[in-house]
Amino acid sequence: MTTPKKKISVPPGAKSENGSPENPLPEDRPDFEQSLAELEGVVARMEEGELTLEETLDNFERGIELSKICQKALAGAQQRVRILTEKEGKFEIEPFGDRP
Repeated sequence: MTTPKKKISVPPGAKSENGSPENPLPEDRPDFEQSLAELEGVVARMEEGELTLEETLDNFERGIELSKICQKALAGAQQRVRILTEKEGKFEIEPFGDRP
């Protein structure tokens, strides 16, 4: 028996990692902007200094999870920055920084 995944609602029109609205993110996988906004909230709560030790640890743990989601999204975006160009009838991947 599998355990159900935690569902996170995704706003209408949310895009997948490849930016395609036809292929939205699964409901259990937040996008970069959602994760970053939640991470900012976690940091703000922790900076207030009003949390109990247990609440601080819970927030820290969630912050690490969100940080990993953001890092993965940024790594994917960095990889997507490579531009597909056509040269002599062949497609080549060209890093964004190498363009004239």
